[in-house]
Amino acid sequence: MPSVKTAKVCYITGGTAPIKRIMAIAAGKFVCWLSRLSGNQGSSLPGLVARRICPGILVELAAQVHRGVVMITGTNGKTTTGNMIAGVLLAAGYKVINNREGANLITGVTASFVRKSSLWGKIDCDYAVLEVDEASFPGVTAEVRPQIVVLTNFFRDQLDRYWEVDKIVGLINTALQKLPGTRLVLNADDPLAAQFREKTGLSCTFYGLGGFERRSGTGDRVREARFCPFCGAPLVYDNFYYSQLGIYKCSGCPFVRPEAQVEATEIVLGPSSTTSMVVYDHSRVLLTVPAHGLHNLYNALAAFSAGSALKIGIESIVRALENYVPVSGRMEAFIYHGKPVYLNLVKNPAGFNEGLAALLNGKERSKDVLLAINDLDADGRDISWLWDVDFEVLAETGRLSFFCTGRRGEEMALRLKYAGISTDRIGLSRDMRAAIRKALAGTGEKVYLYTTYTALWPARKILSRMAVKGNYDQNLPSLS
Repeated sequence: MPSVKTAKVCYITGGTAPIKRIMAIAAGKFVCWLSRLSGNQGSSLPGLVARRICPGILVELAAQVHRGVVMITGTNGKTTTGNMIAGVLLAAGYKVINNREGANLITGVTASFVRKSSLWGKIDCDYAVLEVDEASFPGVTAEVRPQIVVLTNFFRDQLDRYWEVDKIVGLINTALQKLPGTRLVLNADDPLAAQFREKTGLSCTFYGLGGFERRSGTGDRVREARFCPFCGAPLVYDNFYYSQLGIYKCSGCPFVRPEAQVEATEIVLGPSSTTSMVVYDHSRVLLTVPAHGLHNLYNALAAFSAGSALKIGIESIVRALENYVPVSGRMEAFIYHGKPVYLNLVKNPAGFNEGLAALLNGKERSKDVLLAINDLDADGRDISWLWDVDFEVLAETGRLSFFCTGRRGEEMALRLKYAGISTDRIGLSRDMRAAIRKALAGTGEKVYLYTTYTALWPARKILSRMAVKGNYDQNLPSLS
């Protein structure tokens, strides 16, 4: 496979584009057209086809990015953070390639370039903003060298694909060791992310929260980092925000939560937005993120930090973040006969817990909840993570009715039963269309649909035929 340097020389001096490159791009574009014609997203298959025909296609196309590549990886927040960064750059007047829908394997990254390429293999963009799957990060960085890498957080996620968190952290650390000159943007409040400054020696920008006290609730028992990543001694926390994110220090060595160069203070969590004062470079600016929850504030802080590192004007960054609109399945809003309906992707305990926090927020008398759980490869075959989600908090209110569906709908219903939810409040159907119809026809004032990855697009297609796009409390939580 050609190196980046080789690909550049090949493109500039090669004259007419090689037949193999033309065939790869043409086939990729054709597959994308066919996929969308059939109602699918076509976000990964074009890349798979193009790579089969021309294995070096990503190297050649990515080498043409004028100013640089920003990569985002980690467990939760990749899609939202990536799209926020892309929005910041677009608002500043730059041309951007972005895998917006979240197709973050190497095939999806390749597809994002193929779609933007001319038939002859010419790319005209200033920046590429690429969300990258954690396990795919080493392979993608071997072909695309990023200027900036944003690490959001690390939680247990699809253990059959990603293994334990420590192994994923090790894979990413090994890949970063091969990227001298890359700048890291790190979540200071997550010790698993913060450790990369010392482990890589790369220049870093840290972001985090300051002075926020959160009541106990969902996610209090899902904490990945209990021990120091350097000496193994227990970590001591002055405050938890959610999961292992908070203010920490090691009880046995000097490792401590680093000082954040971009920090949110005076945080106000609203029903559909989050407001804070962002402190940066001895200055302060008011930021209102049109999304509920600390996790979305973290996403915005990561995007703020990346934009600042790229020398984008602060006013332009703030304006772009305040106008952010989420992509499909990230608490996407619909309206069914005047009733607000929300569709959200869930894929791990930390993300699900924050989604449940949104469900419990508000004063509605009743709500209907659909849970669509699949166990295909893209979801993770192992669904034991459902037992780490704090469904017990749902048993404390009688205002919720549940409808379980998907390949593992029975297991989801069983999990709710063991959480203390009465079985007369739990419906079960293998037919997703029927389950969604029942949820929409329920007596609740709002409807929430939580789906795993492979259930998301079928659920969205069904929902789109029954409801219309809306913006009631638009932009609620997204962890993906």
